[in-house]
Amino acid sequence: MSIDEALDVTRIYSIADQLPGEVPLIQSRPFRAPHHTISNAGLVGGGNWPQPGEISLAHRGVLFLDEMPEFGLNGLEVLRQPIEDKTVTISRAQGSLTFPANFQLVGAMNPCPCGFHGDPSKDCTCAHGSIIRYQKRISGPLLDRIDIHMQVPRVEYEKLSDDAQGESSEIIRERVSNARLLQTKRFEAHEQIASNADMGPAEVQEFCQVDETGKSLLSSAMTQMQLSARAYHRVLKLSRTIADLDDKDLISPTHLGEALQYRPRELM
Repeated sequence: MSIDEALDVTRIYSIADQLPGEVPLIQSRPFRAPHHTISNAGLVGGGNWPQPGEISLAHRGVLFLDEMPEFGLNGLEVLRQPIEDKTVTISRAQGSLTFPANFQLVGAMNPCPCGFHGDPSKDCTCAHGSIIRYQKRISGPLLDRIDIHMQVPRVEYEKLSDDAQGESSEIIRERVSNARLLQTKRFEAHEQIASNADMGPAEVQEFCQVDETGKSLLSSAMTQMQLSARAYHRVLKLSRTIADLDDKDLISPTHLGEALQYRPRELM
């Protein structure tokens, strides 16, 4: 983290009384993975005198929600505003406090209660209605705020036992670091923006220009996929990041196509 980011995170942990005694300054990005039994106050923040919750403790880092549908509905829905505004405001009779909550949300879920819906090797034992109810625990507006949706199929034995080496973590890390450096340089004149994810509509219009082929692709996607205005801007920001990882100055239709592939699809 930069020194400003480290100071922000350290202040939050100090307020929450979670700053380790031997660590005067937190320099590694936080990774928070609360259990799905956590209360709304524990996730979002609260108490008689408001304290930071997990979403603020994940500021400038990652908030990982495993078994996402098992989290309380109210807690998940409250995440919608912090994801957009990067802050959370907690109001009590004594007053209101605003905590930063600029985190990267990562969630994981099964396709159904038994976990085998769509599996080619094992039949699902869930009733059709229970599958729908399970998937609907994650609301459409919350799904719309998640940029990348991926289905992870069963890994076959042949792949698990294969000795072939894929791309190393060191190579991937270097590519990601280079992309972050590009973004830091791009937003030098924008103090409140550290990465593509922080861009607002004005910055998207300035830095996410596409050619005529790309515009035609976006127009078709808006109609066929019924994308909201929010989803439109998120597709452009993700395309900008994919182009950065590809070390390209311009967003190509290939980058747009990949970003559109990550939009949510019905599991049914």
